[in-house]
Amino acid sequence: MAEPGVETRTRSSVITARAAATFEPVGRSVATARAFVRDTLQGWGYTDVVDDAVVLTSELVTNAIVHAGTAADVLCLRTEQGVRVEVADRYPEREVPLQGTGRYDLNPDSENGRGLLLCAALASRWGVEYSPTQKQVWFQLDLPERPVGTRSAGPALPTDLLPVADERVRVAVAQIDRKGAIAAWNEDAEHLFGYAADQVVGKPLGDLAAWPHTPGIGTGLAEALRLSRWEGSYGVRGADGRVIPVYASHLRVRDTQGEPSTVCLLVRDYERAVLQSPPRTPVDSNNEGRSSDPFEVFIGSPAPDDLDGLLQRTVERARDMLDGDAAFLLLATDDETELEVRATTGLPSARQRFARVPVESGTGRYSSARMPAVHEDLAAVPGAVPLLNGTGMRSVVTVPLKVEGRLTGSLGVAAEASGRYSNEEALRLQFAADRIALAVESARLGELERLRRGSLSFLVEASDLLAGTLDRDQTLALMAQMTVPTLATWCAVYTIADQSSDPYLSYVLHEDEDRIDGLKALLSKIPPPEPVPSPGARVWSAPSEAAHQAALRTSMREIGYGSAPLSSGIGTTLATAAAVGGETVVLPLVARNRVIGMLTLGKPSDDHFRQEILELAEDLSRRAALALDNARLYSERTAISQSLQRSLLPPGLPQVPGVEVDVIYRAAGEGNEVGGDFYDLFPIRDNAYGFAIGDVCGTGPEAAAVTGLARHALRLLAREGFGGPAVLERLNAAILDEGARSRFLTLLYGELWPQEDGSALLKVVCAGHPLPLRLRQDGTVEPAADPQPLLGVMEDLELYEQTVTLDPGDVLLCVTDGVTERREGSRMLGDDGLMDVLHTCTGLTAGAVTARVMRAVERFAAEPASDDMAILAMRVPEPHTD
Repeated sequence: MAEPGVETRTRSSVITARAAATFEPVGRSVATARAFVRDTLQGWGYTDVVDDAVVLTSELVTNAIVHAGTAADVLCLRTEQGVRVEVADRYPEREVPLQGTGRYDLNPDSENGRGLLLCAALASRWGVEYSPTQKQVWFQLDLPERPVGTRSAGPALPTDLLPVADERVRVAVAQIDRKGAIAAWNEDAEHLFGYAADQVVGKPLGDLAAWPHTPGIGTGLAEALRLSRWEGSYGVRGADGRVIPVYASHLRVRDTQGEPSTVCLLVRDYERAVLQSPPRTPVDSNNEGRSSDPFEVFIGSPAPDDLDGLLQRTVERARDMLDGDAAFLLLATDDETELEVRATTGLPSARQRFARVPVESGTGRYSSARMPAVHEDLAAVPGAVPLLNGTGMRSVVTVPLKVEGRLTGSLGVAAEASGRYSNEEALRLQFAADRIALAVESARLGELERLRRGSLSFLVEASDLLAGTLDRDQTLALMAQMTVPTLATWCAVYTIADQSSDPYLSYVLHEDEDRIDGLKALLSKIPPPEPVPSPGARVWSAPSEAAHQAALRTSMREIGYGSAPLSSGIGTTLATAAAVGGETVVLPLVARNRVIGMLTLGKPSDDHFRQEILELAEDLSRRAALALDNARLYSERTAISQSLQRSLLPPGLPQVPGVEVDVIYRAAGEGNEVGGDFYDLFPIRDNAYGFAIGDVCGTGPEAAAVTGLARHALRLLAREGFGGPAVLERLNAAILDEGARSRFLTLLYGELWPQEDGSALLKVVCAGHPLPLRLRQDGTVEPAADPQPLLGVMEDLELYEQTVTLDPGDVLLCVTDGVTERREGSRMLGDDGLMDVLHTCTGLTAGAVTARVMRAVERFAAEPASDDMAILAMRVPEPHTD
C-alpha cells in the first residue's frame, strides 16, 4: 500500500516507450544502472532531464543494493509529458517513517531516507509502494515547455534607421541530416567560412560549431537541431581556424519519405536583423498600445525562458533604447568581488564571453559597478571600463543591477562618438535595470541549480571511472577525456615524478584530433607551469603567447617569399594558434600533501572559462590527483614485486652437451611472475649438472621466501660436493630453522651426467613430489623414481637416490602438481592423464614435448588455471645418420 502524504503513481498518462533492466547486488551495478538510465533517456531525446534522472537512480539503486542487499529492478517509462523511473528491491520493509501529522521528518544527515529527500527536491512527482515481496520507489520528471517560434512583422522605418549590413548580404544555407551531419552547403557558406562543399558534407556540424553551451545549462547543439524552430547566436570555425560569430535560424523539416532534417540559415552576427524574428508585444487598446507591466515594456513578451536568452534580449533592448552602438551585461560572483561578461551586442562576443574583471581594486578593475556612471569620453579615462578597451567606443553609461541591496550585475550601453550620454540616459537605463534585475537573478539561480545537478552527475560518473583503474596511463587518459570537450577545448596533463624532478608533459588531448600533434609540439617547446600547491585555478598565458609568436614568425617568413602560395605549414601554425589562443588555466594535482602534477585546460582564441566550470574542474582535479597517485603507488609496488619475483627464477638455462632441455613456467594470479612452484638447472662441475623442480606450500611472500631459500641452497650444497640425499637433508634442516615462517616443500632433485655413448645418466631423489615420467622410443611411459617423504615436516629424514639412464630418443618429464591436479568440475587430469599425453610425444623434441603437455593442460578446462605450473623436459637426441 502507498504511504499517506506521498503521491502514488498515476495511470492516466499514455506510455509511449519502456525499458527495463535488473541489476545484481554487487557494487558495480550502481554505475551500470546509471549508464542504463542515461543511455535510455538520451535515446528517447529527453536530455533535459537526464542528469536529474541519473542522480535519483544512483541513490535509489544504491539503497537497494548496498543498504537492502538485494537485486534492483529499474523500469523507465516514457510519456508525452516526461519520463517516469521505478526502482524496486526485494526487501519489503517500511522505509518511510510515519508521523501523526502525515508529514515526513527525514534527516538530511542520516543515511536512511536520503534518496527520498532527493526525490522530493528534484522530481515533479514521486511515490513509494509496498507489496509483500518488494518495495518500489518511483519518480516522474516532466519535460520543460519549449517555445516553437512566432511570426511577426515590424513597422516601416526611415532609411537611416535600418540596420547596417555589408554591400552584399550573404546567407549561408546548410542542411543537417538526422544524424547531425552536413548534407548540403551553399556558395555563400563557402564564402563566409572558407570551406568547399566537398570538405564539409558528411561531417557533423558540431565539428565546425563553437556552441556556447555549458553542461546542464541551456540548450545544446544536438537539442537545438531537434527543435521545430530555433534562433540564436553561436560561432563557426572558419578554414583559417578563427571563430566567426554568426546569427542562425534553424527550421526542422521532413522530406517526402518522412526523413527529418534541419535547414540552418546563417549570417554574420552583426547582420542578425536579416534573420531575427522580433518578439510580438501584445497591444492593449485601453493603454495606447503599451503593456502595463514595466518588465514587458522593456524586455518584450513573451520573455525568454533561459538565462542566456534573457540577457541577450536585455542588452539588445538597452542598446536600442539609448540608440547605442554596443551594449553589455555582466553578472557578479557570489562574493561580489568580480564581474563576469555574460552577454554583449555590437562587441566581439566570442572574445568577451565569460571574461572576468575585479569590482573594487586591482588591475583592470571595474570602478563604476555599484553606482550609475556616465563616461563622456573614454579616451580621457582609459581603462575605466575594461570591457571596452580596444573596441573604438568613446562614451558609455553603466548602471548596477541590484536585488535587495546586493550587487548582482552591471548593464552598460556604449557609443562610438564621445559625449553621447548624460545623467538623463543613466536614469532611464537604471529604471530599466531595476525592472529586470529580479528576473535576471531568478534565472541565474535557476541556471546555477541546473549546473549543480549536472555537476553532481558528472562528478559521480568521473569518480566511478577513476576508481575503476590502477593503470597510470589509463588514468591520465581518463582525466583528459573527462574534461574535453565537457569542460574545455583542450587539455594537457603534466606529471612530477618526485620533488627534485621537473614537470613532464604526459598527455595532451584536443577536441579536434587534427590539432593534437601541433598542440603537443607547441607545449613541448615552452617551460611547464610552476607546480604551485595553492588550490584553485590560475591563469597561464605562456601557451597563447607562444602560439601567437609562432604564427607571427611563420607569417613573416611566408611573406618573404613574395607572391608564392601559402604553404601548409602556416595553415597548421595558425590553426594551432587559434586552438590555444583563448584562456588557459592550471589546476594543481595535489595528493598526500604533495604536488604530483598539473591539469591544464584551455579554450580557443578569445574564449574564457566561466567560474562555475572552473569550480567543477577544481573538484575533478582533487579526485583525479588521488586516483593518479594511487596508480603511481600501485605501479611502483608492482614493479618492485615483479623484480623480486624474477630474482627467484634462474637467469637462464645452461647448454647441456648431448641433452635437450626445455622449461615452461606459468604463475597463477594477476601480476605474478613467480609463485610457490620453481625450477632450476645449473652446472655443478665439469660434465655434471644439477636440476630441480619443486612446489612450496602456500602462496605470497612466505612461499616466495622458501622458494628463494631452496633454489640457492641447492646450488650451494651441490657445488660443495654433497650428493642428492645429503643436499635435501640439509635443505630440510634449513627450512625447519625458519620456525613459524617455514613451509613444507615437495622437491624432485637430480644430477645429470651426459655419457660418451650418447646416453645420459641421472641420479634423482623425489621428496613428496609428483613422480618424474620416462618416455621410451617405443612409446612406453613409466615412472622414473619412487616417492619419498617431503621436506619441511620431519627433522630426521632418510632419503636415497635412484639411478636412471636415458637412452637416445628417451624423454624425462618433470612437472608440479598444478599440471596433474588441473580440474574441470569433478574431473582431474591426474597422473594417468599426463601419461596418456606423454605417450603421444614419441619422436618430439624437448620443446615440442613441453608445448604439447601445456596445450593439453590448458584445453582440459575452460577456466584459467588457479595453481602455478612448471614443466621440465629433458631428452637425449638420437644420433644423426648420413
